[in-house]
Amino acid sequence: MKHTEFLKHCVNVLTVVLLSAVAFLFTAYGFFYKNISFFEIHFNLLIGISAVTVSVIMIAGILFYIFGKQSLYRLTVCGLVFLDICTIVFFALCATGLISKINSVDALREYIGQAGNLAALLFTFFCFLQVVLLPVPGSVAVGVGVAMFGPLKCALYAFSGIVSGSIVAFTVGRIIGYKAVCWIVGKETLDKWLLKLKGKDYLILSLMFLLPMFPDDILCFVAGLSSMTWGYYIVMITVTRAISVFSTAYSFELIPFTTWWGLMIWAVLAAMVVASFWIVCKYSDQIDGFIKSKFKLKKKGD
Repeated sequence: MKHTEFLKHCVNVLTVVLLSAVAFLFTAYGFFYKNISFFEIHFNLLIGISAVTVSVIMIAGILFYIFGKQSLYRLTVCGLVFLDICTIVFFALCATGLISKINSVDALREYIGQAGNLAALLFTFFCFLQVVLLPVPGSVAVGVGVAMFGPLKCALYAFSGIVSGSIVAFTVGRIIGYKAVCWIVGKETLDKWLLKLKGKDYLILSLMFLLPMFPDDILCFVAGLSSMTWGYYIVMITVTRAISVFSTAYSFELIPFTTWWGLMIWAVLAAMVVASFWIVCKYSDQIDGFIKSKFKLKKKGD
């Protein structure tokens, strides 16, 4: 075996080991802060589970490389990079004490309110991070804002942060996501599947952003891999985010769950969502063709 080949093998194996070590260390240090009683009570168990999980991923990655399963090896490396990012964010949340407040509207409102006059800016930045990094439901963030600023100001602040984050996420998906998936499965394979998916991505993704049951933040990254143009995405994300943010901010005030008519309205809205899915599934080709003909959309690469 040539020296250069041996060195290449060592680097590839060491990459998996180092990425795994980073994931475990930041997870362990996050648990060490013990800002949540569950972490303190089950500290040793959580450390053990983390160690076993990371070790299994590390060993799997090494075995994939040894047996020549390049796609699985590269997928493992990408998964470890993503895991490292998540564990670093987890560590930061634990170190700042925000982890204990992140699922409580009252606690998170108090935490943001400590910023005084900068509370609005901090809240907007929090909404930005909620899309790009933080695993926080958008309803929690908007609920905090409504309690702090009222529905109108909250909607404006949240809209600014969420749309900015959505554009950044789309950019990451378009620039890094395509290259990352190409590295894993190969450019020819990826282009073949993207070609098969073309024709419905505009419609399907747009409705996923509009309807309330989809992970909008993850879809921003996915949209970057689609044939969706920048202009269409910016217009679409602005409109759909405005509808979702403002409707969320005003919904609990205007449509209460404590009255019969409020429950009736929510039931009608739920039925409309189900009906929308049925229409999309049955008439997806016609609707997508209509949208593209009206907006005169060009395919990516034309």
